[in-house]
Amino acid sequence: MSVSLKQPTQGYPKDIQETIKKYEEFITTTLKPDLEQTLEQRDAIYTRMTEYLKLKTHIDAIKTQDLQELETKVDLGSSFYVKAFVPDTKMIYVSVGFGFHLEMTLDEADAFIDEKVRSMEKLADKYTQEASEIRARIQMVYSALVENVKGEKQ
Repeated sequence: MSVSLKQPTQGYPKDIQETIKKYEEFITTTLKPDLEQTLEQRDAIYTRMTEYLKLKTHIDAIKTQDLQELETKVDLGSSFYVKAFVPDTKMIYVSVGFGFHLEMTLDEADAFIDEKVRSMEKLADKYTQEASEIRARIQMVYSALVENVKGEKQ
């Protein structure tokens, strides 16, 4: 007989019901929140990477079109855009983390973004690996539960 946490536990003896409840509690209060948090952290990194890659695309456009000045729209947050005029495109400000921005040339910004994205990819891979390990632990707990219930039934 296979046990799933979605099946009611009423048909089992009281001690098995308590064991199932302990496993269920461990999964729902520890493992699943850990998995959600890890995936949220990874997704936040992917979001930041996307912003850097958009900036890199804009830098490439400025370089290839040899733009000396630029008229654009800037997102102030919550998709609220305002017009902006950049009189000199030789230097830009780039967010380097912790709320700091540095003025860089287009080439410096390009190199910085390449390095930053490589670093973020490694961190995202770490979170992906961590999420896989948590999923494996969840599966292991489910398997242990099934084995425990089978052992108790015999």
